[in-house]
Amino acid sequence: MFRENKKVKYFYHFIFPILAPKIQTVIKATNIHKSYGSLHVLKGVDLHIKKGEVVSIIGKSGAGKSTLLHILGTLDKANEGNLLVHDEDVFKLNQKQLAAFRNKNIGFIFQFHHLLPEFTALENVCIPAYIQKKSVADTEHRAKELLDYLGLSERLTHKPAQLSGGEQQRVAVARSLINNPGIIFADEPSGNLDTISSKELHQLIFKLRDDFNQTFVIVTHNLELAKMSDRILEMEDGLIKNT
Repeated sequence: MFRENKKVKYFYHFIFPILAPKIQTVIKATNIHKSYGSLHVLKGVDLHIKKGEVVSIIGKSGAGKSTLLHILGTLDKANEGNLLVHDEDVFKLNQKQLAAFRNKNIGFIFQFHHLLPEFTALENVCIPAYIQKKSVADTEHRAKELLDYLGLSERLTHKPAQLSGGEQQRVAVARSLINNPGIIFADEPSGNLDTISSKELHQLIFKLRDDFNQTFVIVTHNLELAKMSDRILEMEDGLIKNT
C-alpha cells in the first residue's frame, strides 16, 4: 500500500527541476492579501503548485495557514491579489460560477469530517456528485468503487455514528474524490485521529497521488506528514518564508 518515499524525494530533488517547465502549474497565487477588519492576516503571499505535488503548509497558530487554504480552495476571497486555479481566474467568477467550478475541480478534507449524520457512508460520498446532477446509478457505482478502494466495502450502509474516527475520515476522503477533482485541499486532516489512523491517512494521501495523480495541498501541524511531502511551505506572520 505504501510507496517508497526516497524515490519521490529523488524525483523532486533531481528530475523535477529538469521537467518543471513541462509540468502543469495548477495553482498560481500572486500578492494575496486578506484582512478581517484591522487584522491583516495575509500580507502578499506568492506561491505556485504543480500537478501531482503533495505540498504541506506549516507554521504557528495564527500564521495564516487556514486562511490561505480557504482562499486557494475558493471558500473565501482575498482583498487583493490574483489566483489562477487550473488556469481559471477564480476571483472573476460570480458566486454561482464559483460554486460550480469548486464542485467540479476541487475536493476538501477537513479535521472534522463534516459527514451528515442521518446519511449512510455511501450517501455521504454521493452528495457532491448529486449536486453536479450526475446520474444516481453512475454516482453510486463510482462511490462504491471508492469506498472499496479505501477498504470500506463492508461499511456502505453504516451511518457516521457507527464508524470509527479513521473510517469516518476515509469516507470524507472518498467524498472528496467522487467528482474526480484535480486538487484536494486538506486542513489538519489527521488532527482528530489517533496515531495509527493518522499514519494510515498519511500513507493513503500518497497512494492517492501515486494512483490518480492527485494534487494535495495540506495545512498541518503534523511534522511527520509534512516531512513526507514533496514540498513544505512555512508561513510566518502572514507570509510564506520559502516557495
